[in-house]
Amino acid sequence: MVTLNASSPLTTKSFLPYRHAPRRPISFSPVFAVHSTDPKKSTQSASASVKWSLESWKSKKALQLPDYPDQKDVDSVLQTLSSFPPIVFAGEARKLEDKLGQAAMGQAFMLQGGDCAESFKEFNANNIRDTFRVLLQMGVVLMFGGQLPVIKVGRMAGQFAKPRSDPFEEKDGVKLPSYRGDNINGDAFDEKSRIPDPHRMVRAYTQSVATLNLLRAFATGGYAAMQRVSQWNLDFTQHSEQGDRFINFSPCL
Repeated sequence: MVTLNASSPLTTKSFLPYRHAPRRPISFSPVFAVHSTDPKKSTQSASASVKWSLESWKSKKALQLPDYPDQKDVDSVLQTLSSFPPIVFAGEARKLEDKLGQAAMGQAFMLQGGDCAESFKEFNANNIRDTFRVLLQMGVVLMFGGQLPVIKVGRMAGQFAKPRSDPFEEKDGVKLPSYRGDNINGDAFDEKSRIPDPHRMVRAYTQSVATLNLLRAFATGGYAAMQRVSQWNLDFTQHSEQGDRFINFSPCL
C-alpha cells in the first residue's frame, strides 16, 4: 500500500519513471487475519461486540472531541444532519471491502492519497480535479510496474478534522483553543474563530457531497478512462522534463 499526502512537498518527478518499468510479477504475502496487539487489554467481550446498532458508537470512549459551548445547539445540528441523505452508500462500501480483500491476498495494490485536512477556503473544482489526476497518474505507473490492478482510495470528501496533541495553542502570551479543522473551528488565531461551532458540520457535509459528486462524475464520465492517460498531466508540468517523460510513458499503458 502507498499513502500520499497531498500537502507534502511532492512533485511529479517523485513518481514518474526515467525509463519503462520492467514487466515482471511482484510477490506478495497474503494477510489471512488481523488481530489486536494485545487482546487481553480489550474491554469488550465477544458477545458485546456482536450487539452493534446505529447508536452503539456513543457508548465508546472518544478522544479529540471539541468542547462546544452550547449542547442544545449541537443537538439541533445533529438532528438536522441525521435527516440528510448519506454521502456514501452501502453498495459502495461493500465494493471497496471486496477490493481491499483482493489487496490483502496480494491480488491488487492499494493507493491512498489526499490532503492532510480539507478546508473551506481551498474548496474548488480545480483543486479536486488536480488531486484526482495525481492519483490517476500514480495508479497507472504502479499498475504498469507491478502488473497488478490498483485500488485508488481518495482521502477526500470529509477529511476535515485535525487531531491535536495539545488542546490549546499559545502565541505571544495569548492562549487559545487549538485549531481542530474547518468542521470544528477556524484557523485564524483569534478568540471568535477558535470557538467550536457545530454549524460548521453542516457546511462540511455540503462540501463533502459536492466533492464526491464531482469525483463520481470524473470517475464514471470518461475522464478516468485509460484512453485519456496522456491528458492527465498537471498544467505546471506541460513544458517540463517530468511532463515529457509522462507523455512518452503513457503509450506503453
